[in-house]
Amino acid sequence: MLTHLSVRHFATVDQLELEPESGLTVISGETGAGKSVLIDALSLTLGERADSAVVRPGCERAEVLASFTVANHAQARAWLEERELDNGDDCLLRRTVRADGRSRAYINGTPAPLADVRQLGELLISIHSQHEHQALLHRDTHRQLLDNFAGASDLAASVRNAWRQWQQARQEHDQALTGAREQNERQELLRFQLDELDALSLAEGELAELDQEQQRLGHADALIRLCQQSVAALYDGEEGTCNDQLGQIRHWLEEARDHDNALSEALDTVESARLQVEAAAEALRHYLDRLDLDPERLAQVEERLGQAYSLARKHRVRPEELVEHHQQLAREVDTLEHFDEHLEALAKAEQDAQEHYMSEARKLSKARKTAATTLTRQIATQLKALGMKAARLETVVEDDSPGAEGLDLVEFRFSANPGQPLRPLAKVASGGELSRVSLAIQVICARNLTVPSLVFDEVDVGVGGGVAEIVGRLLRELGEHAQILCITHQAQVASQGHQHWQVHKIQGKSTTRTRIQPLAPDARVEELARMLGGVEITDSTLAHAREMLEKGQEVA
Repeated sequence: MLTHLSVRHFATVDQLELEPESGLTVISGETGAGKSVLIDALSLTLGERADSAVVRPGCERAEVLASFTVANHAQARAWLEERELDNGDDCLLRRTVRADGRSRAYINGTPAPLADVRQLGELLISIHSQHEHQALLHRDTHRQLLDNFAGASDLAASVRNAWRQWQQARQEHDQALTGAREQNERQELLRFQLDELDALSLAEGELAELDQEQQRLGHADALIRLCQQSVAALYDGEEGTCNDQLGQIRHWLEEARDHDNALSEALDTVESARLQVEAAAEALRHYLDRLDLDPERLAQVEERLGQAYSLARKHRVRPEELVEHHQQLAREVDTLEHFDEHLEALAKAEQDAQEHYMSEARKLSKARKTAATTLTRQIATQLKALGMKAARLETVVEDDSPGAEGLDLVEFRFSANPGQPLRPLAKVASGGELSRVSLAIQVICARNLTVPSLVFDEVDVGVGGGVAEIVGRLLRELGEHAQILCITHQAQVASQGHQHWQVHKIQGKSTTRTRIQPLAPDARVEELARMLGGVEITDSTLAHAREMLEKGQEVA
């Protein structure tokens, strides 16, 4: 629920702090005192579009912070954790608007796009006012309310999941069918390409070996000459070979060692070098024995390399990828040859997914239609109690094409006056009617609410007397299941609040400031007396207000 609201430099507010508690908090004040400023500020933190006009004159920016506790709100916690924005049991929404119109939004201190802020805000709090963006203007809200009332939210989620699975299976089947129509042509092409690669039959690693052999055969004459020169210089020359020189050095060092044994290590090293020279010469002689000038073999190697490189260009792959490409084509040909079996499996998967979806969707439709009758009847009872005796509201569940939300179109249809046909709620209900319809529905659905905080902006417009008292009782009843903030002009509503806050203006010569303060019991009596009307507040008015407050607080 909302635990703290801080507003700075917003419209007529220079600085304001509000800490709502659970239950029903009523907010009252003179007309024009700035009660709507609270709603506007809260809406801003929930992702409403910003306007530089909200920045208090003479200030650089307006800032609004709204703190919520999400300790018992699994859906909001999951949303935050999924985006790595979680901060334990707390959630802080912050919004700033500069005088030049630029604005920024933050979730737990991290900059966030408005779309994310709005999405999270819808999980945390719902504002019910007389504005066109109100939730009841959208069919999606009607469907969600009905599903909540029917206790079918989990079933609705199952339907959405089944729909996704069906659509995925259908897409895979459709793609396969499209491929089937092109199968013969594709298979013929692949078979031709595969025959070429089969004829070449290039082995794994063979290309690198052929490259190396081609290099050796192509330079055999140079290799023979260089290796022969090396053998002669190392060992087989007539005079002055490395072996001869190392032998002479060994002889000198042996004679010198007789005079100083410290030369033994140097002598051993020279002997080791002589033996390595002998080994190198032997290795070169063996290499020369195996190395022949073989033009015929060279031609064979170059021809095979040419075939491999030509096929690589033709298939548009690198030469070293030719073996893998060959294997891939073989697998694809094998798949095409067994395509009928693959197609049958995909068709079966699509059919099973469709049947599962239809089964779940029909269960949901049945639950909705059963609940719609009960919800319509209960709403009618509440509307009469709210002074809308001639109003009718019907929860319509009509067949619709299959979709992610099931097989139904769910819509609240409303008629405010006798003789008028039922029409979509958004098209015919006035602001005050819409607020009271919303109140009636929310009270009925209170035990299934997923949004922990509700704000009602002047839900009592157009009512008074006994009806206003009933509105207050309903709001108080709703406050037993959710946190309620209600802006009201009716004393009968205000007397039902668990807490009462008063908004007032302080006007100076050049500035106007909005203030809000909690009211103690005596101050509540005075505010209720003011709301009851009259230029002068008399003792009888105060007595009436005190009695109204006592009676309101006795309501269970």
